[in-house]
Amino acid sequence: MSLIEGETGPWEVVIGLEVHAQVISHAKLFSGASTAFGAEPNSQVSLVDAAMPGMLPVLNRVCVEQAIRTGLGLNAKINHFSVFERKNYFYPDLPAGYQISQYAHPIVGEGTLLLDLEEGETREVGIERLHLEQDAGKSLHDQDPSKTFVDLNRAGVALMEIVSKPDLRSAAEAGAYLRKLRSILRYLGTCDGNMDEGSMRCDVNLSVRRPGESLGTRTETKNVNSIRYVQQAIEIETRRQIEVIEGGGSIAQETRLFDHRSGETRSMRSKEEAHDYRYFPDPDLLPLELDPAWVEEVRAALPELPDAKKHRFTETYGLSAYDAAVLVAEKASADFYELVVEGGPKGRRDPKIAANWVTVNYFGALNASGVGLEEAPVDAAKLGGLLDLIADDTISGRIAKEVFEVMWESGKSAAEIVEAKGLKQITDTGALEAIVDTIIADNPGQTQQVAEGNPKVLGWFVGQVMKATQGKANPGLVNKLLREKLGG
Repeated sequence: MSLIEGETGPWEVVIGLEVHAQVISHAKLFSGASTAFGAEPNSQVSLVDAAMPGMLPVLNRVCVEQAIRTGLGLNAKINHFSVFERKNYFYPDLPAGYQISQYAHPIVGEGTLLLDLEEGETREVGIERLHLEQDAGKSLHDQDPSKTFVDLNRAGVALMEIVSKPDLRSAAEAGAYLRKLRSILRYLGTCDGNMDEGSMRCDVNLSVRRPGESLGTRTETKNVNSIRYVQQAIEIETRRQIEVIEGGGSIAQETRLFDHRSGETRSMRSKEEAHDYRYFPDPDLLPLELDPAWVEEVRAALPELPDAKKHRFTETYGLSAYDAAVLVAEKASADFYELVVEGGPKGRRDPKIAANWVTVNYFGALNASGVGLEEAPVDAAKLGGLLDLIADDTISGRIAKEVFEVMWESGKSAAEIVEAKGLKQITDTGALEAIVDTIIADNPGQTQQVAEGNPKVLGWFVGQVMKATQGKANPGLVNKLLREKLGG
């Protein structure tokens, strides 16, 4: 249990997240207007989206299928009967004065998500529901000093609202939840998870309580658009609530906003209840009834998801739970790793060595250069070629790191670079033995220290041989020769 120490004792934070995930679909939920990101304002608005009189919504089958896929990916119950309702409220970028959503009868019911925690630990978090709804437009406050403009391109775009149970207990767990959820959505191809483009946004429901007590009064921090900001908002709001209660005050149930620039949450409005929205079934849309056979067809077409892939990587490749979790976090990185491992000319390459090179060296280079896998100058075949040169003792691991840097800068293969720079490892026993004999003869003091039982000096001799050969000597062979001659 994660507890936070206040001035009057420990506190427990209780967190539930509502994630609004934009459905990957070429058209909106109830109209044929485009959903492409970055278009000119108000250039992708149908008469339905603008709520013109007499316009009727027509449900997009693709969006329904995407919601089913997501529900199945979250091990959730698919409700064969669901209802679209009108959620009534006024806002300038909501032309109809209501949002078509689902309330009493959502398309997806309860499910579970497995959190990947530190040191390979896992924990289940409950999913309360997933429902489909249409997005609102966007108010633009930065275009004119005295006016607000409205862009309706986003109005009517299909959203999946994925609501967790209040099972999260820290900012770190919330971050792990969002990363895992985004990973699942991307594997499924139902949401791209690009929070910087607004296609995945998060509302944070949070309360604090003494350990073992009943739930406290919660606040909802709206529309947080990055995992880092979600974690910051949780830490700040947790501390604020604890300070209010310990100061003799009480928490108001309200909606708040997180300002990352000032590092604070601010009151936005009192928290609405369901009756404030006057939900009622949309008279223009019939209840949605799913054919169970169709649901099973969707289930049969699901890809291998992160948890299953992680299990396979640990079982098939002998990877640690941590390394497997890092590799499967994104489908593209998992696919890349398998191309490296399975693409050897003599069969499977060493899975653990490949995992280390991919997660440390390769991902490190990606991060440093700010490019994605698709734009990287070194592909899976080239990285695999480098590993082959290590495996057959053409180059040492230390030289391989230097070669990799040149590969990244030039895009050339490892074999080309090794040949051009004369970096092949010295494995000739006779040649190395002569170098070792010379270094031993030139350093009688260190030789005596080894004879007196100081094993650390053996490493010094290894370094001298590597220096004399410009790092080209086979380290294993050098160690073997030195032990034979020095007895270390």
